[in-house]
Amino acid sequence: MTRREPLNRGKVLDAALALAAEEGLKGLSMRKLAKTLGVEAMALYNHVRNKTDILDGIAERVYRGIERADPAAPWPDRVRVTVLNLYRALARHPVVPMALVTDEATPNSLRALQPIEDLVGALYEAGFDDDGVRQTLGALNSLVFGSLLLTTAGFATERRGEAEQEQMDHYLRRIDPAVLPNFSRALPALATVDPERDFARALDILIDGLTSAAASGQGTA
Repeated sequence: MTRREPLNRGKVLDAALALAAEEGLKGLSMRKLAKTLGVEAMALYNHVRNKTDILDGIAERVYRGIERADPAAPWPDRVRVTVLNLYRALARHPVVPMALVTDEATPNSLRALQPIEDLVGALYEAGFDDDGVRQTLGALNSLVFGSLLLTTAGFATERRGEAEQEQMDHYLRRIDPAVLPNFSRALPALATVDPERDFARALDILIDGLTSAAASGQGTA
């Protein structure tokens, strides 16, 4: 008889992340997670408090894998590296940004907050005041999470089933170039999706704007 390895928090969170990736946030439950691990549901409570604790835990595990920027690099480079690494980490686990934007997960460990700490430090170094930092963080977060949600649930979705693609094709065929000439002209480009490339380009544009604002003193009240 094969002896089962002892359960621990790490194994529970790893299984939860895999289950959520397969079935989405709604499909993640203590009962299903226990079945996946081959234990009774009550056994999970020795390692996690509830579903919220699980979602916080898997978010923190994803954040823990984010590589930090070189602290000696210029502030625009640190912003770019930090935000791009954040995007890449979250893009590998789409359920995590979904949990974050719906407030189902609010990780507050030191490791989870480290990217924000690094960004704030870079922005203060650039000369932004408190309000400028707040506004800039909002813009960066909007870019990260907006891009991630579009690539998992919207027009920019990379992988669609046949039914979804057929529905999209039907929608596009209804666009009349005589009525919407500009949109029609842009459609071929809009259908060409490279999420990370597009994100990096948008990030570069935003950082260019931040650099100009910092140089002109627009980051202060």
